[in-house]
Amino acid sequence: MPSTTWNRHHILSLADFTTFEYNAVLQTAASFQEVLSRRTKKVPTLQGQVVANLFFESSTRTRSSFEIAAKRLSADTLNFAAATSSMTKGETILDTAKTYLAMGTDIMVIRHREAGVPQAIAQEMDRLGVKVSVLNAGDGQHEHPSQGLLDLFTICTLIDPAQPRIELLQGKKIALVGDILHSRVARSNIWSLIASGAEVHLAAPPTLLPKFFSEYLGEAANTGKLFTHWQIEPALENADYVMTLRLQKERMTAHLLPSLREYHQLFGITRAKLKLCKPNVKVLHPGPVNRGVEISSDLMDDPEFSLIQSQVTSGVAVRMALLYFIGSGRA
Repeated sequence: MPSTTWNRHHILSLADFTTFEYNAVLQTAASFQEVLSRRTKKVPTLQGQVVANLFFESSTRTRSSFEIAAKRLSADTLNFAAATSSMTKGETILDTAKTYLAMGTDIMVIRHREAGVPQAIAQEMDRLGVKVSVLNAGDGQHEHPSQGLLDLFTICTLIDPAQPRIELLQGKKIALVGDILHSRVARSNIWSLIASGAEVHLAAPPTLLPKFFSEYLGEAANTGKLFTHWQIEPALENADYVMTLRLQKERMTAHLLPSLREYHQLFGITRAKLKLCKPNVKVLHPGPVNRGVEISSDLMDDPEFSLIQSQVTSGVAVRMALLYFIGSGRA
């Protein structure tokens, strides 16, 4: 485990993550990856603590991996489902969070369709003067920090399994293709990849990558490491890694695409398009996947190119690392 003290009480965004924090998470996740390979997969790190998964939005991978991660750390878990909660009777989000606080919750993992909800809950916990940590599991079109970190971990461990670190991506070309506008995953990955020194190329139709997007990113857009394209070819040319993103139809409020078929023809990742990349290129997708839209089905299942299953596996170790840091008394 890293020897320097971890000082972050909440994990809400990667925008202000430091090099130490990135590497601390990567190296600690590598340690937990080894734990997960043992016959006995539990450690007593968070024994006696309560982790509440407050998911106000549907999720499979993120919710399940946070639950497994908490249990592997010997924490007790509480799982919240909005559809069967008192919110259907008019209870507010903050009152729901306070209810879980009253039950003795130590860590709240929050997902919500609206940006800023995890931050609001974290601010309320701080206002109350309690030592509850909040971890953002995805908020609207804002960020998804744990996904960005597990994607980083997946790539870095592929390069150096024994000592993953962000410096390994210095100078690598990484293409993010798809629904950039609505993707919280894209935003978190942009922060982490820029911090690593990678060259990040965004590619999408103009309706999914408007001109103002770079302005929204502020500092990241001024590093000289972030490039935007309305055609896929320049983004893929000599790319080391390609991350394709889901079309988030549930967040689209206008008719932004002519058809899914045309989108796949222009921006879907296929074997033919990968010929533009480096020969050993790897493909990632945060899931869930629309097969035959963002990526061809055969490519998704090809272990020679696809890291998609590795991303799911990495998620448990990375989320164990995050829970460890904010729950072990070091925050």
